[in-house]
Amino acid sequence: MWLPNSARTTVNAEARIQGSTALVGVLGDPVRHSLSPVMHNAALAAMQLDWAYLALPTPAAELSTVVRALEAMGCRGLNVTIPHKQAVATLCHELSPLAQRLGAVNTLVPRQGGGWLGTNTDVEGFCAPLREANWSGKRAVVLGCGGSARAVVAGLADLGFGDIVLVGRRPEALEAFQADCQSWAPQLRPLIWEKTVSAALQQTDLVVNTTPMGMASATDPTAARACPLNSAELQALPAQAWVYDLIYTPRPTALLEQAGAKGCRTLDGLRMLVEQGAASLRLWSGKSEVPVEVMHQAALRQLH
Repeated sequence: MWLPNSARTTVNAEARIQGSTALVGVLGDPVRHSLSPVMHNAALAAMQLDWAYLALPTPAAELSTVVRALEAMGCRGLNVTIPHKQAVATLCHELSPLAQRLGAVNTLVPRQGGGWLGTNTDVEGFCAPLREANWSGKRAVVLGCGGSARAVVAGLADLGFGDIVLVGRRPEALEAFQADCQSWAPQLRPLIWEKTVSAALQQTDLVVNTTPMGMASATDPTAARACPLNSAELQALPAQAWVYDLIYTPRPTALLEQAGAKGCRTLDGLRMLVEQGAASLRLWSGKSEVPVEVMHQAALRQLH
């Protein structure tokens, strides 16, 4: 039975690992950079749960073995990140309606009769910082059409956006995305990333970046200075628009720094990370009260 042999985590100083300690964790490849162990272990200590949260590096070829082994070991719950969110759905005994709709799973919950329930808390996490405003009938532009864009589009549809423009560089990917989402996001319009993007940006109320452009990289020191929008596209943004970048390293990203200089309201992806993790913890523990601010502060300390 194969298990990752290099799982590492930072456990809250108050937490004590003992014979009764149960396991929760996150599967991904790579996953050692994850903030999830830091914020979850802080929450577990605050909730006085005898659990420990580990980052579990899992190669794609071993995903099935690891998921089944962790079930056999009595694991209390798992998060799933890149590149396994779609593949892990096939290993679940049951999928939530949302996971079925998205075709992606980021949370595994043990079922009473055995096996895993697969669900998705990314949508809840994405929507959390947007719920303070009324978005009914508003317009959004989503940059990128990869895996995380599905949760974003689902969240925008749930928030009541009347027009969602999905911007990508590959026509076939845009067409496939729209076909998959047509039944539950009929307001979605695909747009090739060309000069016409500026026209869409001029009329938008919210821009969401789901691309990795602008993310800090240990191997490329220039990566963090990249911006998914060029100067003309940034100029097209209305000053009252919100700009939401799913990236949270660096803080701020080049996109948020330049949008903020125009007067736009800016959000990064850290709260989304915290809120989707808190939603997972509610499902695993059965407790409605989770110390979200403890998780947020732990993640901030680790970033700093």
